[in-house]
Amino acid sequence: MTITVGQDTAKTRKTLSVGDHTVSYYSIPAAQAAGLGDFSRLPAALKVVLENMLRFEDGKTVSVDDIKAFADWGAMGGKNPREIAYRPARVLMQDFTGVPAVVDLAAMRDGIKALGGDPQKINPLNPVDLVIDHSVMIDEFGNPRAFQMNVDREYERNMERYTFLKWGQNAFNNFRVVPPGTGICHQVNLEYLAQTVWTDTDQNGDMVAYPDTLVGTDSHTTMVNGAAVLGWGVGGIEAEAAMLGQPISMLIPEVVGFELTGAMVEGTTGTDLVLKVVEMLRAKGVVGKFVEFYGEGLDRLPLADRATIANMAPEYGATCGFFPIDNETLRYLRNTGRDEDRVALVEAYAKENGFWRDADYAPIYTDTLHLDMGTIVPAISGPKRPQDYVPLSNAQDAFRQQMADTFKRPMGKEVAVEGEDYTMESGKVVIASITSCTNTSNPYVMIGAGLVARKAAALGLTRKPWVKTSLAPGSQVVSAYLEAANLQDDLDKLGFNLVGYGCTTCIGNSGPLQPEISKAIAEGDLVATSVLSGNRNFEGRISPDVRANYLASPPLVVAYAIAGTMDIDLFNGVIAQTPDGKDVYLKDIWPTSQEVAELVEQTVTRDAFLTKYADVFKGDEKWQGVETTDAETYNWPSTSTYIQNPPYFQGMSKEPGVITNIDGARILAVLGDMITTDHISPAGSFKDTTPAGKYLVDRQVAPKDFNSYGSRRGNHEIMMRGTFANIRIKNEMLDGVEGGYSKGPDGEQTSIYDAAMAYQEAGTPLVIFGGEQYGAGSSRDWAAKGTALLGVKAVIAESFERIHRSNLVGMGVIPFEFTGGETRKSLGLTGDETVSIHGLDTIQPLQEVPCVITYADGSSKSIQIKCRIDTAIEIEYIEHGGVLHYVLRDLAKAS
Repeated sequence: MTITVGQDTAKTRKTLSVGDHTVSYYSIPAAQAAGLGDFSRLPAALKVVLENMLRFEDGKTVSVDDIKAFADWGAMGGKNPREIAYRPARVLMQDFTGVPAVVDLAAMRDGIKALGGDPQKINPLNPVDLVIDHSVMIDEFGNPRAFQMNVDREYERNMERYTFLKWGQNAFNNFRVVPPGTGICHQVNLEYLAQTVWTDTDQNGDMVAYPDTLVGTDSHTTMVNGAAVLGWGVGGIEAEAAMLGQPISMLIPEVVGFELTGAMVEGTTGTDLVLKVVEMLRAKGVVGKFVEFYGEGLDRLPLADRATIANMAPEYGATCGFFPIDNETLRYLRNTGRDEDRVALVEAYAKENGFWRDADYAPIYTDTLHLDMGTIVPAISGPKRPQDYVPLSNAQDAFRQQMADTFKRPMGKEVAVEGEDYTMESGKVVIASITSCTNTSNPYVMIGAGLVARKAAALGLTRKPWVKTSLAPGSQVVSAYLEAANLQDDLDKLGFNLVGYGCTTCIGNSGPLQPEISKAIAEGDLVATSVLSGNRNFEGRISPDVRANYLASPPLVVAYAIAGTMDIDLFNGVIAQTPDGKDVYLKDIWPTSQEVAELVEQTVTRDAFLTKYADVFKGDEKWQGVETTDAETYNWPSTSTYIQNPPYFQGMSKEPGVITNIDGARILAVLGDMITTDHISPAGSFKDTTPAGKYLVDRQVAPKDFNSYGSRRGNHEIMMRGTFANIRIKNEMLDGVEGGYSKGPDGEQTSIYDAAMAYQEAGTPLVIFGGEQYGAGSSRDWAAKGTALLGVKAVIAESFERIHRSNLVGMGVIPFEFTGGETRKSLGLTGDETVSIHGLDTIQPLQEVPCVITYADGSSKSIQIKCRIDTAIEIEYIEHGGVLHYVLRDLAKAS
């Protein structure tokens, strides 16, 4: 390989020749030589952002001072929270979040016409890929027909959405759709879309190389950081603004270095490692920060394990978990079918521009942690949060303790299951699912699961009859290597038949349990459990019948399906008996690391990736048969219960408004700590007794056709009614009540939706109070959109997760944080108070303002709260009523 570097006319623009190709690039060493500062010891993750500043420096949006601020970051020990304007190279979407984003774009075309502008101004300026992966539901399982029957049902339920997405693919530039049945967006991104170093032509027709970067409308966009691609999740609102050319306003982040040393020991998996990492980083506190992994341990960490760690960045609270480019990056790119010229460019670019990790890599970090991988033990996480780490050796004792402390229910209560010869009791595993890109992207744990199934089947073992088993890989490549290794047959014998390629159990698309089992759980008020190889186990997310959810490696998912209960010593005890009565222990069915590695080497091939991704955008006959139009604007079908024109831009003025004080607001909800976006905007199923269910019944939709909240995110009427409607949410204004309830203007208990509508009719603004880590979890924009449409003007919490705070601002809702030690509890809130917040008419970023709470007896208390409008541009977003309104007015003026 021949590399030559030549100086171009601009100070930081240089050329790089790799083989027969020459590209331009923006050089960080050249910027340093030009006197802009010392960037030599910046972490690679931060150098990606610095390169973005060099490439987009225009003296206005990005200034020379912005570039110099990165040198100051290093000089100040890894801190310099300067506001910068960052432009990612591309945008990734999935259909749950992508449908409402495309709905917004379609509505913006209508809106810009109403303002006298050109609808063609509403077009993505950056490449956008939408992968349909969230719509397959596990109705059928445990048999060879499961995959095809679930796909058929998926199309029956979602044809309105798919017709709309196909219209969008035709109507918008730079917008591609990966059809259903292909895989999960993050795995498709990791295995195919991502390039690590991106190339494109500039305005002069020159080819320019730069780091591959993206934002995605799913929090687990971070997975691709395992391949040194800087990406993180944003709400659909922020992603739409990015694709329309609006830079992402952010502060230069702190970067926490996480040193990995040693090597994994026999019997442990990458999943065990990541669960420990999640626990450590949650305890450390890395919300709003980058985490970069370094250390000699990376030399023995496959990229598949890196991707698993990067995937779960939202679970440990970081913006991203980044791995620099090294030899393992190149090996992965080559093995997954990337072009050899691209692999050569990645190596040359990384080494020339300071992105390469070698033995001398020693950047400055804001703070550091250390983990010896030799100390990792088999583990699970649960029952409610990913950071609730439990060593497998302690899992049974932990579950029994959780029954007493968390669920406050006795052990041992048995309930008969109608028509079956077994009973249900707390702790029984009713769902065991190998699912989610988090682990199905990792051939080591997938091959491991197949080998556990093979050894178990050879002993005559199978799943317990009450366990709903499923296998939902993140890409078709997984099926290719499981079949090549003859492991799919073994998985089938234990009930882990293919059910679909997509986010299933992990997103709440686990499908219904056997009715008799569901009935027994309800009758006994039992704590049924699930075990899944996913990244999320929040309350009410996996199944309405399941209270305790545990994250585990795919091999452990198979083992728990055989054991059938959490109330068992899986680590040391007997997990099952053979048909002839011999005791079986976990060690009897657990493969060695060498067995796994040999099969991975034999079956996970470059050819498999090239074959499965050859026609990734073509789809099957069903997708090809979806008919749509080529119209410039969408003809909104009035009878559709999936796609409706949202109200955001209707009747919009040409000029923005002003931020006004909040007077006499009522409290819609008082919520606790770790209120997730699942609590605020659930994705799963709902009943006909809910406001959303009643809406559909009124429109002659049968409950069997309700589908899920996630699938109906293109209809604001459904989503408003589903906001704060999680079956496990607890409004502290009410005594011990679970579900989406509040007090109406008359003081009586009613649904949150009905209460909000009554207050809207009376012209009364609303506020929400919350605890720590408000808005944790998925980057779903509907958690903010629904909040805004209910009439909530402010959310006051102890702290916010990054994405949800940004989304609230993007929808015109102002986030505030308590100061001075005040909390919702110290204020003694009952929901009968009124709240006034002043100083908003002259608000500045991060300013403290007075909040007066007037109690029902007429007394009042004034506290100071911190406004979490973090940047100057965010003030403009609030003035406009949201970021999309800001962009729309700007585009209308330009056209």
